[in-house]
Amino acid sequence: MSQEEVLSLIEKKDGKAYTYLYNMYSKSLFAVITNLIKNREEAEDVLQDVFVKIWSNIDSYNSDKGRLYTWMLNITRNTTIDKMRSKGYNKSLKNQELDNFVGIIDNENKFMNKIDIIGVSEFIKKLKPKCIQIIDLLFFKGYTQAETSEELEIPLGTVKTLNRTCINDLRTYLQV
Repeated sequence: MSQEEVLSLIEKKDGKAYTYLYNMYSKSLFAVITNLIKNREEAEDVLQDVFVKIWSNIDSYNSDKGRLYTWMLNITRNTTIDKMRSKGYNKSLKNQELDNFVGIIDNENKFMNKIDIIGVSEFIKKLKPKCIQIIDLLFFKGYTQAETSEELEIPLGTVKTLNRTCINDLRTYLQV
């Protein structure tokens, strides 16, 4: 099915399109969520929220502004960050059992290995040290630009400029 066909079916609220979207994108979106939220049950809840938002807000997608997957990825990232900032989530982190910490370390190592498998880490290593920090905080750790500014103790405008410059440098390396 082409992207246009899927979008047409979604706009008609056809269940086949929802199933198709879920089957095609759920694994990759879930990987983004689990990178930020280590608890599998909470990550699954966030994934469900993401697909409800995608389904409900499909009218706001504009193909002239970017690909469907990128739009869905932004919804996923924003929903995950919203969950992480919620009071309930922060309270649950304070009450984790010891077993959870072993899983967190294992998952982090697996994620880093996945990055190595797809080769992104090699391209990121070619960037300037400040770019590596910015990309790590913004994209892999889920920091906002304001939080990155505080963490690195640099002005917010500088973070925004560096982010744009670093992404452009990465695009150059990836030839995208």
